[in-house]
Amino acid sequence: MTLAAVPATGSAAVPAQAPGDAILRRQRIRESAARTYARSFPIVPVRANGMTVEGADGRRYLDCLSGAGTLALGHNHPVVLEAIRRTLDSGAPLHLLDLAAAEKDDFTTALFQSLPKEFGRRARVHFCGPAGTDAVEAALKLMQTATGRSGALAFTGAYHGMTAGALALTGNVAVKEPLPGGGEVVRLPYPYGYRCPFGVGGEAGAELAATYAERLLDDPSGGVVRPAAMILEAVQGEGGVVPAPDGWLRAMRRITAERGIPLIVDEVQTGVGRTGAMWAVEHSGIVPDAMVLSKAIGGSLPLAVVVYREEYDSWRPGAHTGTFRGNTLAMAAGAATLRYVTANGLAERAELVGARMVERLRALAGELPVIGDVRGRGLMLGVELVDPEAEPDACGARPAAPALAVKVREACLARGLIVELGGRHDAVLRLLPPLTVTDEQAAAVLDRLADAIAAAAAGAR
Repeated sequence: MTLAAVPATGSAAVPAQAPGDAILRRQRIRESAARTYARSFPIVPVRANGMTVEGADGRRYLDCLSGAGTLALGHNHPVVLEAIRRTLDSGAPLHLLDLAAAEKDDFTTALFQSLPKEFGRRARVHFCGPAGTDAVEAALKLMQTATGRSGALAFTGAYHGMTAGALALTGNVAVKEPLPGGGEVVRLPYPYGYRCPFGVGGEAGAELAATYAERLLDDPSGGVVRPAAMILEAVQGEGGVVPAPDGWLRAMRRITAERGIPLIVDEVQTGVGRTGAMWAVEHSGIVPDAMVLSKAIGGSLPLAVVVYREEYDSWRPGAHTGTFRGNTLAMAAGAATLRYVTANGLAERAELVGARMVERLRALAGELPVIGDVRGRGLMLGVELVDPEAEPDACGARPAAPALAVKVREACLARGLIVELGGRHDAVLRLLPPLTVTDEQAAAVLDRLADAIAAAAAGAR
């Protein structure tokens, strides 16, 4: 590799800036076959600010992926950068394992101030490894320790991570098939109105899902041994942006509480204002036994925690550890992000802008029959693409169109818009703009998306 000229000061040589195509070529050669976003978006970002990303080729993109929901304030927000610079300039240790520190204390204070009051009043927090999947593992181990039980209840369409325990809880069959079993998990139906597992849809489908869960747990011949916990998402993200009805969430809380089953809510993607409330559980008013948090709580840097009711704090020292659970910079950036979201009403703003975007997307669905469903909560939106020529099912849903979704994603990128896919057949366009998105940017996103869908549906680019 060619090296840039280095001053004769003894400093280490640094690689010269390589053209984007050369970097992409080396990535394909060097990195594993498991890479994902790099396949969807063959660009090399060199600069980013807010919602805008600039590639090495000079092209600019509106980013509706936001680090899979990590960037609540967008790229390089001044509040986040200032918190990082202040921490660096202070000389604070950047790696602390689980030692006490001013930055950790401040983050914990900001976090607890942001939690639903009834939940946060008597809660404990455990700092995990840097990813949400580790926090899921920690939450599951915590409840296994507290209850003395081993199994878990999870849901169709769920996504909780890629490590062994979290993967066992995840619903996606494709990523589980090559691996040995990951423990006993009972899979319950998640209320998915457009593709209702009971073929009725709407409120009736959600009520059937709750009834099924309750009766299965009470059936002495149902085959379900009382589990250590139930885990769910208030809005399924990777599952296709499927919001759970508030009534169903309240039913799950009642069912688990009556049977002594701890309820874990995975807020990794829904937290920090994303759904129009600081935490997605606030829409339904439920009080879980534990919440799993990551992504946006680190202000763009790696951080994950599990917060839980203090009566479950039955761990022995060292029961769940991790070398990188003391990320000082992430704690500083996270505290700044949590306070900024609260002080500037960004959760409320997300609810308002998200509602406007849904309204326009639903109007677009009336013009473009390839749009089967539009759904979401706050700035967590999904557009499900279908085959308009196929026969609808009993709920009026037509077959998913994953090949079309790929074409739309490509057409979006060509128009300077980054959107990713999700859902059961990877046929759902997922929109996760930062909470700081302006009205003008939201309009531009919808204009580019509408043009891309129309072009892809017509077979054009």
